[in-house]
Amino acid sequence: MRVEYINPFVESAYNVLKEYFPDAVKRGEIYLKPTSMSIMGVAALVGLAGDVEGRVLFDMTKDTALQVAGTMNSETFTVLDELGKATIQELANMITAQAVTKLHDLGFKFDLTPPALFTGENMEVSTNLGQVEALVVPMELASMGKIEVNVAIRERIK
Repeated sequence: MRVEYINPFVESAYNVLKEYFPDAVKRGEIYLKPTSMSIMGVAALVGLAGDVEGRVLFDMTKDTALQVAGTMNSETFTVLDELGKATIQELANMITAQAVTKLHDLGFKFDLTPPALFTGENMEVSTNLGQVEALVVPMELASMGKIEVNVAIRERIK
């Protein structure tokens, strides 16, 4: 996986989260995971197709999702209702859109799927990307927990 593909997602995640949580965002250490992996409870998934193919996953616990949605909407969420779910999807959309804009400026061309949201316990996400590992960047949000930005992309096989 080329670093040119990853940096825009890391930068965009940090910048967008910093807008909503100015005093809480800290980037954790990057690490690799297999593309087949369990999720923490709430995950927004965005697919990529074009010059590159793969997916970006924004993974967090349900408690983190409730706090993030609450902060972004200036209210308290006790259940992840439709507004809360839409908020998490929109957060994924904002981060991915900013990253894709940066990648387009570098000459890469590809399309995105709208964010899909997955919630539940003991769930696993698997992609058919062959030997590609996912690069994971934890974004710590102080007392709210963390959002793992999980990027698994490769150049398109022609």
